[in-house]
Amino acid sequence: MKKTNTLLILFNIIGMLVFSQENTKYAETINVYDLEKHLSVLASDSLEGRETGKPGQKMAADYIMNHFKDIGIPPYKRKKYYQKFKVKSGRHLCKCEDCDMSFIKKLLGQKQKIKGENVLGYIEGSDLKEELIVITAHYDHLGKHDSLIFNGADDDASGTVAAMEIAEAFMLAKKDGFGPRRSILIMAVSGEEKGLLGSKYYTDHPIFPLENTVANLNIDMIGRIGDFKEHSNYVYLIGSDMLSTELHDISEEVNEKYTQLELDYTFNKEDDPNRYYYRSDHYNFAKNNIPVIFYFNGIHEDYHKPTDTIEKINFEKIKKISKLIFLTAWELANREERIKLKGE
Repeated sequence: MKKTNTLLILFNIIGMLVFSQENTKYAETINVYDLEKHLSVLASDSLEGRETGKPGQKMAADYIMNHFKDIGIPPYKRKKYYQKFKVKSGRHLCKCEDCDMSFIKKLLGQKQKIKGENVLGYIEGSDLKEELIVITAHYDHLGKHDSLIFNGADDDASGTVAAMEIAEAFMLAKKDGFGPRRSILIMAVSGEEKGLLGSKYYTDHPIFPLENTVANLNIDMIGRIGDFKEHSNYVYLIGSDMLSTELHDISEEVNEKYTQLELDYTFNKEDDPNRYYYRSDHYNFAKNNIPVIFYFNGIHEDYHKPTDTIEKINFEKIKKISKLIFLTAWELANREERIKLKGE
């Protein structure tokens, strides 16, 4: 009996080691070719800037949904990929304190009723499937004004294609028998540019109990070099230690072991004058006491301008940050204990 128990323990340890070593294999499936393929569609003139409620946004939603179908990701409980919402738009949330927003405000207009869709792909976990990791990126942008199209290649087609590739990496792992222990929701949200509307609707109407949501990893603008940087091997992280020290530590450890990016915490302050912590979709999760990380490359000269186009995108940068996010999500999904909030 003692020998049998020892063998079982040994096999379990070996199994866990093999499982933990598979993460890099699937991280390597994230590639520049697919990122560029997806972004060339989402940031194309034919989608007319993907303004929430307009035909271009609906076309983008269909493209993301079809990608989920193609890679085998089902909707939650085999229902629908779309979480539709109809709300009044709030104030526009610009990420740049010093930007001249007069033209953008005119473009977006006054408060209006908005119909949008969040696109949800759900990867069910195994023994810890009642807990959830949420990965978000907003696929909407500013739309079209007269002859000017705001393609939003960096903001936030870059984050959206990263989420699409991360979703595919997790599905490939699951098909090979290395699916996540905790469930994963990949959510492309709309309405961000009109006041974080899609993520607000989700947290008001979650498909999964918010108390079972372990963390939100939010990707918003990761395809360019920001104004204050001279190299591409960095990412700004915002919020990682606000609610959970463990989340911050895991993020640091994963990066040190696998990606060796410069993790810059310059804007990681609730009282930062730029207020980035409040300006993207992660904030609606943080308001509900869910630990978050916001991945961001910083503002650049083409931010919220028609010149935010695909030829300026650094796809190697997107790939490397996407790998960091995938590997962080892998650790969060497969570790034995759920990360703790500060004070627990």
